[in-house]
Amino acid sequence: MRKSLVRKLREKGITNERVLDAIGKIPRHWFFDDIFVEHAYQDKAFPIAEGQTISQPYTVAFQTDLLDVSPGKKILEIGTGSGYQACVLVENGVDLVTIEYKEKLSVLAQKMLKFMGYTPKFIIGDGSLGCDKFAPYDGIIVTAGAPTVPQALVDQLKPGGHLIIPVGDRNTQRMLRLTKQSDGRISKEEYSNFSFVPLLGDDGWRK
Repeated sequence: MRKSLVRKLREKGITNERVLDAIGKIPRHWFFDDIFVEHAYQDKAFPIAEGQTISQPYTVAFQTDLLDVSPGKKILEIGTGSGYQACVLVENGVDLVTIEYKEKLSVLAQKMLKFMGYTPKFIIGDGSLGCDKFAPYDGIIVTAGAPTVPQALVDQLKPGGHLIIPVGDRNTQRMLRLTKQSDGRISKEEYSNFSFVPLLGDDGWRK
């Protein structure tokens, strides 16, 4: 079934072999209750605890490809969620810091990833403010929809680094890739519409 999922992602235009290899390796069904396991390798999002979702595999692949990850890069993930996106990033060899607003979700993800042998740095807190402790980052990926681009995330990005973030209203967002130039200026690329759960926090959506 994993091979079938990878084939579907290729058909949708994902060509990054490192990303496809990671998705083909990770047992996504481990993130699903037994009664829902038949949904694990369908290319769709699915509800998890705390009113959140495990992202659609295409979305995970698309964001990871835009991030331009490679082994050794320091990456900040905003929105640990189930931990599935984190697994894809770690499989690509990055030094990952992942932050989650909801404590229960972070605890569940920590247990799952430890069981699977993945060891990113987990933080529970307000992802809209980033994480100064380990900054600056080679890349930042946001897995929740923001009303605007949080300035803290831009500030914590290294020159040459990418910030991948969906920005819009609570229902639909445009995927953005912001790149910090050597002189500190920010270039912006816009991609297709997506639909993410809201980015909660001081520089995101308020409850």
